[in-house]
Amino acid sequence: MKGSLSTALLLAGMLAVGSVAAAPRTVTAPDAPRALQADGPVSVQWNDPAKFTEIRQSTNRFEAERGDWVQQLARYVQTSAAKPLQAGQTLEVTLVDVKRAGDYEPWHGPRGRDIRIMRDIYPPRITLQYTLKDASGRIIDEGDARLSDSGYLHNIGLKSDTDPLRYEKRLIDDWVKRQLTSRVTAAR
Repeated sequence: MKGSLSTALLLAGMLAVGSVAAAPRTVTAPDAPRALQADGPVSVQWNDPAKFTEIRQSTNRFEAERGDWVQQLARYVQTSAAKPLQAGQTLEVTLVDVKRAGDYEPWHGPRGRDIRIMRDIYPPRITLQYTLKDASGRIIDEGDARLSDSGYLHNIGLKSDTDPLRYEKRLIDDWVKRQLTSRVTAAR
């Protein structure tokens, strides 16, 4: 009897700990990171996601906050922006604001309130600040970039049609290809 009671208490404790660890993570959690660890020439940080348009103007704040999509975008910026940099150059990027493609339309009823609806009126938008430095630490270029694609539903050639961040990643790819690469090569 004594052994079964201690086993039951141990099992209950493990379930309680497991349910806490399994709780869905949110991008606005107080312990959520606000920067990636420096890994290579690109460092990425972000403002408080609770102030991002994606969350402030969402009709389903719970779904908008869920997951680690801000970190995923930051990692994508880190890897994509590192490609055109010359040896010794560094780039500091701050994600200032993010509005993901699509939105939640609660008027579809309880069965559709968790579904992100893609329409032309919900384009992806990212605002970022960046500082590009040469090998000696001298600033080559800095500024703000406001990325948006109002025709995001009509663009073809996306790498993945199952990636929930595919439209935002395309904005980043376009910024790296059009703006960042030209500034990096002009600094040679």
